[in-house]
Amino acid sequence: MKALVVGGGGREHALAWKLAASRAVEKVYVAPGNAGTAREQKVENTPIASADIDSLARFAENQNIDLTVVGPETPLVNGITDRFRLLNRSCLGPTQNAAKLEGSKAFAKRFMERHQIPNARYQIFDNTGKALSHARKMGPPLVVKADGLAAGKGVVVAHTLAQAELAIRQLLDERRFGAAGDRVILEDFLTGEEASFICLVSNDQVLPLATSQDHKARDAGDAGPNTGGMGAYSPAPVITPALYERIMQQVIEPTVRGLDRDGISYTGFLYAGLMIDRQGSPRVLEYNCRLGDPETQPIFLRLQSDLAELCGAALAGELHRIKTQWDSRAALGVVMAAGGYPSDYATGDIINGLMDTDDSPVKVFHAGTAIEGGRVVTSGGRVLCVTALGDNVTAAQSTAYQSVHNLHWNQAYFRPDIGHRAVAREQANGAVSL
Repeated sequence: MKALVVGGGGREHALAWKLAASRAVEKVYVAPGNAGTAREQKVENTPIASADIDSLARFAENQNIDLTVVGPETPLVNGITDRFRLLNRSCLGPTQNAAKLEGSKAFAKRFMERHQIPNARYQIFDNTGKALSHARKMGPPLVVKADGLAAGKGVVVAHTLAQAELAIRQLLDERRFGAAGDRVILEDFLTGEEASFICLVSNDQVLPLATSQDHKARDAGDAGPNTGGMGAYSPAPVITPALYERIMQQVIEPTVRGLDRDGISYTGFLYAGLMIDRQGSPRVLEYNCRLGDPETQPIFLRLQSDLAELCGAALAGELHRIKTQWDSRAALGVVMAAGGYPSDYATGDIINGLMDTDDSPVKVFHAGTAIEGGRVVTSGGRVLCVTALGDNVTAAQSTAYQSVHNLHWNQAYFRPDIGHRAVAREQANGAVSL
């Protein structure tokens, strides 16, 4: 089998690495890939942008690709799966119609309201004056969201009215995210603990993956601007067995049933970003129609099942016969970013120390990296995700940060507290000593 992974970030490195581990897979192409995928056995980069659907389709035809797995959201929202299906090429990912769950937050909010899936109260606006007036009535804190795709940066948690007004004007008037800001959603601010719940879906069949928790804020203590994610760990201890069942019954199963009732076929990964309140009630913050980044990296480090087999079962409608196997240890990934991320940052800096970091139980997944003159250099905002296994989250955290400190480039930046909630729980429960 020959596989194609679409994308060039850390999630796609993890996808390619895991697919290449399958005995059934002889070759994995990554479009466009990064320096990490270029260094993996059985993996080869091809210089096609993930948004170039026409070129990706031609490549799949010419190389006789058996399985394509799409990492990022943009090609899914733009209809890559529909195009591949016309060519009778297997492509794991929802259709353009189904990907509206992520491509339009207004669509997702109305979907959840229609199917009684718990979420925050909201209003949708395309007029600046009306949005500002409603924000003043709501009062801070509140959440301002761009309707469309904004690379994980279209959400502002406004703790003051001035912050909310600025975000509304930047989206609707200044067009900071272009057409993605044609409409804004104003939501109630929810308190609690966030968690990521990712499943593999084949219409009415659902295969949950291991639970995880992301860290969206750039700085320690969950401060600073929102990012695409500064680190993650799996499993997420906030999701107890009882809460797991509640999420399935109140969120995942109603979502799958709702898609069916709306006449929407869905095959691929489905990600529910959740807020868990103090009473243990889950509410949906957002849907993603693909794997999360950086959640994928620790999840796949724990996955012991054959990923190619899982993908094939989803495409064949046979998920019901699959049982996944997981490493019982915890995994934690620390994102190392370029200084200044998520705003302006430099690229082209040489990364030192990589040769010392790819030994088990550590795996360094590349994101914004490239090879220049035989050296690995930075080429994006999120550069690496240093991921490690440990007997618990505390141990995985310690091992990951040991490797982080061995990696260097000019103005490298990382949060020092990835996993802090789980570590605090382990300390409180006596799982580790203070």
